[in-house]
Amino acid sequence: MKKLVRILKNKWAELSLKNAVQCLSVTCGVCALVVTGTLVFASHGAEPENGQGGLETPGIPIVTEESLDEIALENSAGYDESYNLSYFAYRVRSGDMIGKIAETFDISSDTIISVNNIRNSRLLQIGDYLKIPTMPGILYTVKKDGETVESVAEKYKIDSKKCSAVNHADLDAALTAGTTLFVPDAELDWVTRQEINGDLFRKPIRARWYKSSSFGWRASPFTGARSYHSGVDMACPMGTNIYAALPGKVTATGYNSTYGNYVIVAHHSGYKTLYGHMSSITCVAKQYVTQDTRIGKVGSTGMSTGPHLHFTVFKNGKQVNPENLWN
Repeated sequence: MKKLVRILKNKWAELSLKNAVQCLSVTCGVCALVVTGTLVFASHGAEPENGQGGLETPGIPIVTEESLDEIALENSAGYDESYNLSYFAYRVRSGDMIGKIAETFDISSDTIISVNNIRNSRLLQIGDYLKIPTMPGILYTVKKDGETVESVAEKYKIDSKKCSAVNHADLDAALTAGTTLFVPDAELDWVTRQEINGDLFRKPIRARWYKSSSFGWRASPFTGARSYHSGVDMACPMGTNIYAALPGKVTATGYNSTYGNYVIVAHHSGYKTLYGHMSSITCVAKQYVTQDTRIGKVGSTGMSTGPHLHFTVFKNGKQVNPENLWN
């Protein structure tokens, strides 16, 4: 009997959730996507509102402990309606932040970031539309043929049966590369989260400085012609200490005609950083450094119009904007 009461409570909770979200869509300005223009939950396992029964039979259905166990077994195999996944849309308003939106809808910030493929959380704009799923989790794209729901669930240390039910896929069915799964209750790895939130690197100059040149296209300070600048120029007094922006290993130090005295540091996750125009270098090749290690001093060596640090970040060999990665 206790099991029956629990099942009925769960059913009531599901109905209450639907009503609550529908009310929220009106009071909070949530605009639902999906055909009818109202909130629509996944139809798998649900019954039509005005459905009719089959054969009428006399008597009262007999509910036994055994039949309740069978229901529980079906639920654990993926038939529980609480595992149904659907999405609705939310329009970003003034003052919104990803964490605040996530809290409102009882999901994680990682969920919003992953589902909406957000690469920089600082670029969230008023008026943007976000997809909001009905449960926390992240999207995962199968990397190679032969992965299974069970292996993906194990990778993220989440309930494999729940993952199977949400994606309507067998636990051990071979998946093809490129297939996208919603992994319930999973979280982003810390590197990805810090990249997106702009908290991965520390600024290599800890003293007072100003940005004399941004990343990207600019007018060359030498010719005036349009040219591409591969990093950020941080102007500050001669001799200012320069620190490693992320822990790593010094892979090269030296001098060339463009960057003058320079240092290159290799980091985790495919990152490398370059520090140029130094007046002096205070580290050596193969040295392990932390964010508190002084690797050189600001100068004006190489092609430079005055004392500054040229700072470049590479991700898997490609130059990226440092300002999207530092705090």
